Amino acid sequence: MTRQVLLLISVLSLCSVHGQVSYSIPEEMVKGSLVGNIAQDLGLDIKRLKSGKARIYTGDSAEYIELNKERGVLLIKERIDREALCGQTTPCALHFQIILENPMEFYSITIEITDINDNAPVFKNNEIKFRISESAVSGAKFLLERAMDLDVGINGLQSYSLKPSDPFILKLQNQPDGGKIVEMVLQKPLDRESQEHLSLVLTAIDGGEPQLSGIVQIHVTVLDANDNAPVFTQAVYKATLKENSIKGTVLITVSAIDSDEGSNGRIAYTMSNSLDDVSELFEMNRDSGEVTLIGNVDYEKSRQYQIHVQASDDGGLTDSCKILLEVIDTNDNTPAINVMSKSSVISEDIKTGTVVTMINIQDSDSNENGKVQCSINENIPFMIRSTSNNFFSLVTDSELDRERAAEYNISVTCSDEGVPSLSSSVTLTLQISDVNDNAPAFERSSYEAYIIENNTPGLSIFTVKARDADWNQNARVSYILEDSSVNGVSVSSYVSVSADSGIVQAVRSFDYEQIKDFQFHVKAQDGGSPPLSSNVTVKIMIQDQNDNAPQVLYPVQTGSSLVAEMVPRSADVGYLVTKVVAVDVDSGQNAWLSYKLQKATDRALFEVGLQNGEIRTVRQVTDKDAVKQRLTVVVKDNGQPSRSATVNVNVAVADSFPEVLSEFTDFTHDKEYNDNLTFYLVLALAVVSFLFITCLVVIISVKIYRWRQSRILYHSNLPVIPYYPPRYADTLGTGTLQHVYNYEVCRTTDSRKSDCKFARPGSQNVLIMDPSLTGTMQRIQSEKNILDEPDSPLEQKPPNNDWRFNQGQRPGPSGAVGGPEVAMGTGPWPNPPTEAEQLQALMAAANEVSEATATLGPGTMGLSTRYSPQFTLQHVPDYRQNVYIPGSTATLTSNPQQQQQQLLQQQLLQQQQQLQQAAAQQALPPPQAQAQVEPPKAAQTPASKKKSTKKEKK
Repeated sequence: MTRQVLLLISVLSLCSVHGQVSYSIPEEMVKGSLVGNIAQDLGLDIKRLKSGKARIYTGDSAEYIELNKERGVLLIKERIDREALCGQTTPCALHFQIILENPMEFYSITIEITDINDNAPVFKNNEIKFRISESAVSGAKFLLERAMDLDVGINGLQSYSLKPSDPFILKLQNQPDGGKIVEMVLQKPLDRESQEHLSLVLTAIDGGEPQLSGIVQIHVTVLDANDNAPVFTQAVYKATLKENSIKGTVLITVSAIDSDEGSNGRIAYTMSNSLDDVSELFEMNRDSGEVTLIGNVDYEKSRQYQIHVQASDDGGLTDSCKILLEVIDTNDNTPAINVMSKSSVISEDIKTGTVVTMINIQDSDSNENGKVQCSINENIPFMIRSTSNNFFSLVTDSELDRERAAEYNISVTCSDEGVPSLSSSVTLTLQISDVNDNAPAFERSSYEAYIIENNTPGLSIFTVKARDADWNQNARVSYILEDSSVNGVSVSSYVSVSADSGIVQAVRSFDYEQIKDFQFHVKAQDGGSPPLSSNVTVKIMIQDQNDNAPQVLYPVQTGSSLVAEMVPRSADVGYLVTKVVAVDVDSGQNAWLSYKLQKATDRALFEVGLQNGEIRTVRQVTDKDAVKQRLTVVVKDNGQPSRSATVNVNVAVADSFPEVLSEFTDFTHDKEYNDNLTFYLVLALAVVSFLFITCLVVIISVKIYRWRQSRILYHSNLPVIPYYPPRYADTLGTGTLQHVYNYEVCRTTDSRKSDCKFARPGSQNVLIMDPSLTGTMQRIQSEKNILDEPDSPLEQKPPNNDWRFNQGQRPGPSGAVGGPEVAMGTGPWPNPPTEAEQLQALMAAANEVSEATATLGPGTMGLSTRYSPQFTLQHVPDYRQNVYIPGSTATLTSNPQQQQQQLLQQQLLQQQQQLQQAAAQQALPPPQAQAQVEPPKAAQTPASKKKSTKKEKK
């Protein structure tokens, strides 16, 4: 079978590509037959057909054609019967579209179905009967039934033949619509008497190859004479009807006239349509000629109907006419909306003007009733526009934002222009796919959180929260701790941030005293590609907790020494004894300190200031009050729970330091024990043993030495007056350590019953009682025993480097004047004086001592007036005017005259010593006159004095 292909391609550009291709194929092709190479004809690549998901869209029609995307060809999917598809309509064609996506394109395809001679002409009835009067004249016409051939064109009905051809011949009349009227014409009169019945065969022949034909039997009965045939008033009758006309409507009435009378003049009307559906839609009244509607007329199926009517009398004479019925269209069909192709999901970053859906609208009505306009709902970023006849495209009109609308329900409404207008609508649902175009946003611009110190590591402090307006993976927020440092340490060693929940946890235990607050940055990052992020500043405020007890700065509590405050017995009420100084490293109310007297030797004597910690006397100090007073002060903070510290304050109620010294030697001290106690005990025993042996050797050596010296002095002829240079001390007041003063005291044999008291410089009012003090007192006692021997000479220590004084400061006779070198402070050690100078010095000292003794009053601290008259209460320094600075060995003195008083005391003491030494020398036996006098050895050089002093100390 040959196949014809017609190709016509036209391309239109309006948001999508349109092409039109036409093919021509015969009907009845077997399934799978090739229609055409659509890829080649459209100029498309095979890959484009695959990537574009090419498919055929036929609307509501059956699919006879299929697309092979692998080969790019069109194939027969179902057998095509042109007669069933198009009937008598020519040309017969299939119309469908090929849709491509990404980008969206469609092409119109038309396939013309050509006819083949597969249908033979047929008659509706197998036989035709005529009753013809014998009086029928030659030339009488008898209408025959027409044959019907479903084929068209050359394959349709072409000719008729009538056999036998006597006494009738066949006559054909062409009609304007292309049909033919078949008539049987009488050639010669009939003779009923000779032949009452005639049989003829009518054959219908088509023009196909091979030719096909159909036959019908014609039976003629010859009747008696009826010489007038019925005649219609019109050859053609015309009428109109609306397609929505109800059944039973009388459409038209035909009329015929017969001049005969009687039965020959009675006319009967019949419809001669054989194969079409006219008899199913219309009914002819046999007697009246009325045509009535008995079915439903549809304009969309047939716009015109032809009814062939035959009028016959009883004599067998007939006449024929034709009725033309025009169907008037009414707007009875709503537009049919067919979605050819659509995208269910589109990206929010799609460009404006992109086609998302293609729609085909079909309205079977005609003219204005078939014109359709489509619209969509307002306030959406889409628009609909017509691309070609009955084709519409839905395109984006503006930018999309999934965060504003994640889904659009687009209602497409199509209305025709009929009266009344009919419309139909369809709802398209478009999902907007997310694009990572929104960064995570924190709920706050900055965060502040509080945490109490001494927290447990891993404690959750608070949670940062960020939200991302995107969806799914793009909205999945992860929290990252930005790398930074706090006081030189990475912030990750302080806190950690949960990547999923944003919980900020403490990595360590915080100490408010070390760090009070710190800040860091947390980054919120989504899971998009590329990821977007934002930062927020987080400040952590650490709250103080009462975890530190108060610390006492003063008085200092040590295990090896004892601090005592001195209160004179003349102190009045409110006398400031000392002040307890304490601090608390906490802050706020946790650092508010209060002081309370917990224990005291005499509670009625002292009180402590609640806020300032000052210890003052409550009443007047009396002689009955104990010298040793021990106070226990509790320092408490204001935290919850409260913490406290205690301090022991030792107070000496006395007027002089020697009195305090004798009392405080009995103080017991707390001892500290440790794991090496045995080692220290053994070491102490060894040291004590060594010192004991050494002391024995030294004492024996000193005894021997002094015995020899006493023997030498006893046998000398001249009295020896030792020269003792004065003691010198630093008078500039620049030192921070305590000054050391040495005093030599000459006593009588009964002086052991007196107290030996040593004054200290006025720049210190705190007694430090060291454990070595006992040894010092023993050494002083041993020196005191040595001094009890009247024949024991005293050796002076060498002076320090600053021993030089001016004339007003030098001890000795007030009339003594030094040389220029001495006055300038640059002279060497003084030369030994002569005996005359020594006697003169003794006399001058005696005069001054007598004058000083006459001016002394009561209150000499228990000593005789001939010993140390300078130790009076008026010379005791005022220790309350000295300020002690905790942590420092410096002492500030507010009375600058104390140094001059100390210097005067030293000068008086030295003069007294010289006077007593002179009296001791005079008590020696007188020297022999006849003995040779040796030079006195009283005046020693500084070097010899230094050596003797060292031995004396040992």
